[in-house]
Amino acid sequence: MTNIKDFGKLSERQQNILTYMHEYMTDYGYPPTIRDIGLATGINSTSVVNYNLNKLVDAGYLERTDKVARGLRLVAPIPGKKGDPQKKIIHLSKQVEQVPLIGQIVASRPVEVPEDTGHYYDEDDMIDLPPYFLNGVDPAQAFALQVKGDSMIDAMVSDNDIVILKSQTTANNGDMVAVWLPERGETTLKYFYREGDKIRLQPAHPAMDAIYVDARNCEIRGKVLSVIRHIH
Repeated sequence: MTNIKDFGKLSERQQNILTYMHEYMTDYGYPPTIRDIGLATGINSTSVVNYNLNKLVDAGYLERTDKVARGLRLVAPIPGKKGDPQKKIIHLSKQVEQVPLIGQIVASRPVEVPEDTGHYYDEDDMIDLPPYFLNGVDPAQAFALQVKGDSMIDAMVSDNDIVILKSQTTANNGDMVAVWLPERGETTLKYFYREGDKIRLQPAHPAMDAIYVDARNCEIRGKVLSVIRHIH
C-alpha cells in the first residue's frame, strides 16, 4: 500500500488542486480536466498542472490513467472535506463527447468559430462532456467559449464559466447567442430578439442596458446549449 504524504507537507498549490478536485467531483459526479484545474487554481500552464498531478500521485492522493477520459481518481481523504466523491463518479470512457475550446467571448476581436468541422484540434484544446451537455447536437457542430464578464449573471452564466454552443448563423427570439458586431469591433454573449430592422441584444444583468444594432451588422456565431460553471 502506498504511504500517503501528510497533507500539510504538500505545497499550497497541490493542496488547492486536491481541494478543488474534491469539490468539483462532489458537485458534478466526474473529475475535472487538466484545463479546469489550471483555471480554478491559477495555473496557466497545463504542463505545470501535469507536474503537480504527478507529484500528488507520488504522494498517494491520486491515481491517473490515460485510457479513460478525465482519468483522475482521488484515493485518499482530503482534510476538511466530508464524503467520498469517488462514489459519485460517472464512468465516462464510453459516455463522453469532445468539443474544442476555441477561445474567450470578450469585448474585442471576433472569435473564430470553425466552419470546417474536420479541423484538427490539439488534445489540450478539447473539452470532455457527458452527451447530455449537447442536447442531441452532433459534437462536430459544437464548440466551447470561456466567458469573460458578468453581463449574463442573472442567466446563471458568470465570469470564467464555459458555454457550449452549436455553430449556427440564425437564431430565434429568446435564444442566448454569441454574436460578432463588426461596427463595434466586439463579440458578445446575449439574449437575441429581432425587432423590425433592429436586433436587441439583451443582457441578464440588472445594471446593464440592452444593445440595439442594425440587423445587417449582427453576425450570429452560435447558440448556447449548456454551461459549465466555474467553481469560485
